[in-house]
Amino acid sequence: MQAVTLGPAGTYSHRAAQAVGDEIAFRESVTGIVEAVATGAADRGVVPIENSIEGSVTESLDALAGFEVAVVRELITPIRHALLAQHDEFDVVASHSQALAQCRSYLDTEHPDVALESVTSTARGVERAREESTVAAIGRPDTADGELQVLAENIQDRTSNATRFVVVAPIEERSTGGGKSSLIVYPNDDYPGLLLDLLEPFADRRINLTRIESRPSGERLGDYVFHLDAEAGLYEERTQEAIAVIEEIAAKGWVRRLGSYDVEHVVG
Repeated sequence: MQAVTLGPAGTYSHRAAQAVGDEIAFRESVTGIVEAVATGAADRGVVPIENSIEGSVTESLDALAGFEVAVVRELITPIRHALLAQHDEFDVVASHSQALAQCRSYLDTEHPDVALESVTSTARGVERAREESTVAAIGRPDTADGELQVLAENIQDRTSNATRFVVVAPIEERSTGGGKSSLIVYPNDDYPGLLLDLLEPFADRRINLTRIESRPSGERLGDYVFHLDAEAGLYEERTQEAIAVIEEIAAKGWVRRLGSYDVEHVVG
């Protein structure tokens, strides 16, 4: 099975994708990954959805709202960042924007005068560090690969740092079985108490919502799409009842069931 994820090789996304497919291909953006699955160019896509320090990956949320795909698995992997460079003198630290943010305290304390450069992935930052002696990178320690020095390890702001990835599949592979479910709701409406109305059907049925995020719809200012994760399967009667109420509330818009799935941990 082919899985596409953020490249080049050596990213944390690559590590997560190795638990999904025996053939890994790379894209430069999350949107490109989800589009590849939606159009049939790939069997599976692996995208970061949330980090324990920096929160949601907004490009992933927007891509899931923009394409018809299913979420079939959730992968959680610990993130252990290292500072990598050819030597201990450098002017720039290059990495993915999320990695830079996750190491903000370390960088502010230890290297307050260096410039920070956001690139498409941690592995792309490592490539920059290999190419230029004035550039350091933040990435997995094993990506130093003998060409770079590991100047510091575990530089993330919190030792509990972890990223949640979701595995996307063609829409026809959507499952109703699993311990968690994801929904996207676009009410196409705005009135006092709208958010409360969207949450009550779950609370009334004792369904725990583990995440709720709002993203601009792009249709007009102040108009939002809501992303919901629930600790219940779509096969459950209580979930079906709650979604039926949500669909009535969002009658002017739409409700998308991304699917049900189980949580797995990827450590390697």
